Amino acid sequence: MSSASDAMHLPPGGYARAPNRAMGSVVFAGTIGTIIEWYDFLIYGTAAALVFNTLFFPKFDPITGTIAALGTYAAGFFARPIGAWLFGHYGDRIGRKTMLIITMIITALGTFAIGLMPTYNQIGVWAPILLITLRVLQGIGLGGEWGGASLIVLEHAPANRRGLYGSLVQVGFPLGVAASTFAFSLAALLPQADLMSWGWRLPFLFSIVLLGVGLYVRTRVPETPLFSAIKQRGDVAKAPFLDVVLRHPQTFLLAIGLKISEVSWVYIVTVFVVLYATTQLGLPKSTMLNAIIIGSLIEVFTLPLFGYLSDRFGRRALYFAGTIFTILFAFPLFWLIETRNVWVIGATIAVALSFGHGTMFGLLSTYLPELFGTKVRYTGASLGFQVAAAIGGGLAPILATTLTSSMGGTAGVSVLLILLALITLTATLYARETREEDL
Repeated sequence: MSSASDAMHLPPGGYARAPNRAMGSVVFAGTIGTIIEWYDFLIYGTAAALVFNTLFFPKFDPITGTIAALGTYAAGFFARPIGAWLFGHYGDRIGRKTMLIITMIITALGTFAIGLMPTYNQIGVWAPILLITLRVLQGIGLGGEWGGASLIVLEHAPANRRGLYGSLVQVGFPLGVAASTFAFSLAALLPQADLMSWGWRLPFLFSIVLLGVGLYVRTRVPETPLFSAIKQRGDVAKAPFLDVVLRHPQTFLLAIGLKISEVSWVYIVTVFVVLYATTQLGLPKSTMLNAIIIGSLIEVFTLPLFGYLSDRFGRRALYFAGTIFTILFAFPLFWLIETRNVWVIGATIAVALSFGHGTMFGLLSTYLPELFGTKVRYTGASLGFQVAAAIGGGLAPILATTLTSSMGGTAGVSVLLILLALITLTATLYARETREEDL
């Protein structure tokens, strides 16, 4: 919950607002770093769906190898709550800015190291073990990064535009999806032998260049004035995690519920659907990768639109719209993909990303932090976000692959998406509206 004591100690005019001229640089720093972090994390998903089953799990049959590759992909999700707890703790005690820089370095170096890894044919079982280790490192970094990036923007933003500015941080995700997918689309143009021997490494190695850009930008962003105020008066939380779990358990559970549907939805669309369409429907990899790139670029514009609308009509209204869309579109999603029509597939992916994901995801950098007070905001928002991501994002592609294999179709996947949407719909019913609350 928002802390009234935080507001009582603010001088006239409050600490939460940055000068208008400074907001551009603050938003840019939050967004550019988030693009890089998501690129680093998401490129693994594309590789897991397309090449890792052969490179790191060649002893399995194709289906089992794919599930194993997706299992290492899921390991990064399960590591994200660890990063949320660790960096949330220090972000609430030391500051948002320092954690942003550390998490970026951890994630990018983990990604770069994957690009240097030997494969199963070179070092045997140590290859998948190292792969999982580096994937966990990626997850820990991203788990701490998202909350810091959100707060560095939110705690500077004017009160009546928090939804819009927060959504600009979320733009980092579709741009990260587009960038990582585009990188693999270029690599996929290589002859198959070159792709499997060295071409797949290039998108991972490129992360070191992005790290340099991100560090240059983020070292210049100021600490948030809201956190600086409570730190100056010695009012930081001693144990943020315990405060969240013991004092705000309902808010914590609601944060998980608010995240669970959209995160499952987006990874079904961007990971499982690619896998299903290329292996079961025989569609070219380029068809699916191009559809995701286009859909992600469209979402770059729809996310800020939904953030703006949440400032006008409230956070809950957008959440109701998103969950209802997901329930109604869960079956048509696969019916339309199965037409094998390139234009229909492109339109389907674009609609699925914007309305099944963007309506909720665009608000998360604003809505989840608004549910918690300043002293535990980093920890509370990060943990809620990342625990749901571990459950929904980490398990959804594996469950979908297993359901499709055992049931011989995608009906089970659609039912799974509907059940998860009902969880988020229930959380929305119980969550309070935060649009007009004072941080």
